[in-house]
Amino acid sequence: MQILPLTAAHWPDVRRIYLEGIATGHATFTTEAPAWDAWDASHLSTGRLVAVGDDDGQPVLGWAALTPVSGRCVYAGVAEVSVYVAAAARGQGVGQALLTALVAAAEAAGLWTLQAGIFPENLPSVRLHEAAGFRLVGRRERIGQLRGHWRDTLLLERRSTVVGQ
Repeated sequence: MQILPLTAAHWPDVRRIYLEGIATGHATFTTEAPAWDAWDASHLSTGRLVAVGDDDGQPVLGWAALTPVSGRCVYAGVAEVSVYVAAAARGQGVGQALLTALVAAAEAAGLWTLQAGIFPENLPSVRLHEAAGFRLVGRRERIGQLRGHWRDTLLLERRSTVVGQ
């Protein structure tokens, strides 16, 4: 597996994987994948990653990206993490490879805190983030509705050990 920068050329595969995550009902409050331009505008240019197979022409196995948590300058070093793995590639270390590379990219860019909002039912994602050094900060009860049902999220964060010390 290789970790590469995510580009517009990857968007069809990235969008497909995003839609697979949306379909689970446990990955995001989002109910539709946006167009490339909207996705591109809402994510940081740092830490856009895809995992692909070792052979040329392999489809994207998963992707990761960062979203700013606020436009206020005091939060310039804080970003929200997204990690999505194709249904056929889950349980094969793709998420771990992406999240490890994403943390390194974030620190190289000077980010000091990464956070993740995860549905409590998404135990594989919770475990993945905890293994990458994220800690549970709290549970946000009935924080939003998904398809007419109130949902909780767990808030996890990872403080850099090299940035902001």
